[in-house]
Amino acid sequence: MDLVATLIAAPAAPAVDTAAIAAAHRLVPHADLAVLADNVAVDLAFVDSSSDGARAWQDRLREALADRPIDVVVQAPLARRKKLLIADMDSTLIGQECIDELADELGLKPKIAAITERAMRGEIDFEPALRERVGLLKGLPEAVIAKVLAERITLTPGARTLVQTMKANGAYAALVSGGFTAFTGSVRDRLGMDEDRSNTLNVEDGLLAGTVGEPILGRDAKRARLEELIAERGIARSDTLAVGDGANDLAMLDGAGLGIAFHAKPKVAEAADARIDHGDLTALLYLQGYSRDAFVD
Repeated sequence: MDLVATLIAAPAAPAVDTAAIAAAHRLVPHADLAVLADNVAVDLAFVDSSSDGARAWQDRLREALADRPIDVVVQAPLARRKKLLIADMDSTLIGQECIDELADELGLKPKIAAITERAMRGEIDFEPALRERVGLLKGLPEAVIAKVLAERITLTPGARTLVQTMKANGAYAALVSGGFTAFTGSVRDRLGMDEDRSNTLNVEDGLLAGTVGEPILGRDAKRARLEELIAERGIARSDTLAVGDGANDLAMLDGAGLGIAFHAKPKVAEAADARIDHGDLTALLYLQGYSRDAFVD
């Protein structure tokens, strides 16, 4: 079976040097090397004569490089270039959890962030946790949302490059979030994505009502939108790439051709096809075989 292993470091901390490549080559001595970005990303193409499969090789290479800040993704070379990107927002496309930042305006960030963390780890169900957190925001002026967007919400490094490069190569980009439309629309526009789906914060007389529109977009709804897009776009499941960090992303990651856990909670990182712990979101371009000079910035 033909496989390709992609070694990826963060652009700000290039670590894919000759020593790292040599360490990988000791496991796959006959692999063909292709440099995607100097000291940041390389492909090693090889034949899996043992028939152990991509996941086993991925684990072996990660272990061999465990002392280096390098991510490893191993996959079959067919259908590497994806036609659909479906992505979570909070702590994935952006560096924050929006609800936690809203809570900070009320002095409730530690309390709400603790609930968020438990939900993202899969320790409590997402839907009741969201209702509880939104309830604590009751009375917050709606105008605060614009302030939080302007002052607190930042795009994850590589996010816009990921979206723009994939779109320039014919892909469709969808944002699906358990967060709120008041944020996802802005993030969609900043990244140039094709659509966003999320939850609605109910407002009464200019104040947050402490309730969220039903039904809540959670784990099952994220997977459902993936299935709809596969049908609507007429593409194969193998042509889809999903990325997220929390437990409510698990069904979506499992349903995609390639599901990536991005700086994710342990339960998610363990279950996903592959994980990015060190790189930024341009890692999702390298694992598709894009070289740095093919990026659309």
